[in-house]
Amino acid sequence: MKVTILAVGRLGRAPEAMLARDYAERATAAGRALGLGPVDILEVESRKPGKDAEADALLAALPDGAWLIACDEHGTAHTSRAFAARIEKLRDGGERRLVLAIGGADGLSPRVLDAARETLAFGVQTWPHALVRAMLAEQVYRAVTILGGSPYHRD
Repeated sequence: MKVTILAVGRLGRAPEAMLARDYAERATAAGRALGLGPVDILEVESRKPGKDAEADALLAALPDGAWLIACDEHGTAHTSRAFAARIEKLRDGGERRLVLAIGGADGLSPRVLDAARETLAFGVQTWPHALVRAMLAEQVYRAVTILGGSPYHRD
């Protein structure tokens, strides 16, 4: 199952971007044997400001048939092990594409949230959207390592 982190805005060489790419590369390498990957980060930009224009860019980049999980502060918070189990269930259920969407600084448009099959939260705090990319990429990598049977310090 291919995994894509779809995010509004281009971070270039920002530290958060480099960290997110590093975790995506690790997840890709570790996930091959598990039928997970590649893990890509796709950045989109809107031509106009605002959530509606960002929604246009995100929805245009969404592959047909992809399982969309929207990152939203009101979404479901999972433990790392539960997040891994969710990815495993999607993969084993025959999903071929998983897309995890991150909005801009003001979050996601209701149109993107309505298009999503589920939502994911990183707790009740507000996180910078650039940092969320790194956090999400790390959680995907952690999920891959959990599914691969690597020792997990929380067990």
